[in-house]
This record gives sequence, C-alpha cells and structure tokens, in this order.
Amino acid sequence: MNLVTRCPACGTAFRVQRDQLAAHFGTVRCGKCGSVFNGVSALVEEGAERLSIDPSPQLGLFDPSRRPAQSIAARDDAPLPEFMAPSEPARGRPWLWALAVLLAAAALGAQAAYRYRAEIAAFAPWARAPLAAACERLRCAVLLPRRADLMSIESSDLQADPRREGLIVLHAVLRNRSGLAQEYPALELTLTDDGGRPVLRRVLLPADYVEPGRSSQGIAPGGEAALRVYLDSSRARATSYRLYLFYPA
Repeated sequence: MNLVTRCPACGTAFRVQRDQLAAHFGTVRCGKCGSVFNGVSALVEEGAERLSIDPSPQLGLFDPSRRPAQSIAARDDAPLPEFMAPSEPARGRPWLWALAVLLAAAALGAQAAYRYRAEIAAFAPWARAPLAAACERLRCAVLLPRRADLMSIESSDLQADPRREGLIVLHAVLRNRSGLAQEYPALELTLTDDGGRPVLRRVLLPADYVEPGRSSQGIAPGGEAALRVYLDSSRARATSYRLYLFYPA
C-alpha cells in the first residue's frame, strides 16, 4: 500500500512506501525543493482532498548518494534545517581548569609537607623555622624523623648490680642506619622466667635513658648511642629478658 506525504516547504505531495519511511526513521528529502522533512509526520490521506500528486516521484531517502545531481548543485548553498545543523561545542573556561589544577597541586603539596615535615626539616634545616611556624597554627610539632626500620639495637646486656641488691643494669647500643638524624626511640624491656613467660615489663622513653639537652639532637646519621639504665627487679624473679625498640604512635 502506497502512502502519500507532503513536503512542508513547497507543498508537493509524493507517494512513498512504508519501507522507504522506515529506512531512516522517516527522514526524507524533497526532490523538488531539496528540503529535508519527516515523511511520517507529513503523511496525508489521499482521499481527504484533491492532491496534486507528482507524476514522477522525486522523493528520496535522506542519503546524499541517492540525490539527483541537479538537486545537489542547486541546494549545496541552502541552509540546513535546525535539527541537522552541527551543534557548536560548549565553550570551556580554560582558566577555571588551570585554577583547579593549581589548587589541587597546592593541596597535595601541603599534605606532603605535613606528612613528611620531620624528614624535610632534617634534610633542609632552613625549612625547619617555616614548618614550625605553620605547625603552631595546626597544633603539631616538627620532630626528628622516626624510622624504626632504620634503627637497630647493636648490642644489649642485662646484669645484676653488685653494689645494690635487687637492682639490675641494662646496657645497650643503638645504631641509626638512616642518612638523616633520627629521634631516640622508646625501648620495651621484658623480663622472663625459666619458661619464657613475662614477669615484668617496662617501657623506657628517651627521657629515661638520655641526658637532658641531648634528646632534641637525636642520633646522628649513621651514628650510635650507648645507654645505661638501672631497674628495680626485687619483686620479680627473672632469668632472661627481651628488648626491642619502637616509636610511639
């Protein structure tokens, strides 16, 4: 069954088949004026009124390769319908993106400076004062680096004090294997019995084994620090001990 569609631009009516309309979702081109329109929405009833049907149908599907050469030459300069006009790309604002990138980079740099402020101050002493000033507002402190994996106990010894009963003396040597000065670590000493069970445990902070005034200097890069601590063991019967270092959270 043939259908009749009318060009809304020039009013010419053409017969068209269903498969022609279905080929490009109903989009067709008038063979007389070259206008592009939707053939489905422009369908008319052939018997409703006297239609001047073009005896030689020039209705073409919306396909430039199927258009007559004369129509192409005549309509090359015709403006395209609004729905076919290429959409203009949205105008961006490059300065907004540049500002966003700069702000993100500044925020990332500030986070890195806060996280590694101790390492930065140790590597570049001139940066300690600005970092300390910033930490006053952020309620933090610029300490020496704390890398327990680069700090080791080179030797240790625990003996009873021959001069005073119930006292033991801990001797140990700490070594900083880092290329930067490091803060003195905390030490955990555990006294154990014959079965290896702990009978006494004590945590030694730097203030317990470092002379006043030296703690802030830390252990020099590649340097060693010897310590000696007296402990009361009169309430524990210990035969062995364990010692390891750590940095409090």
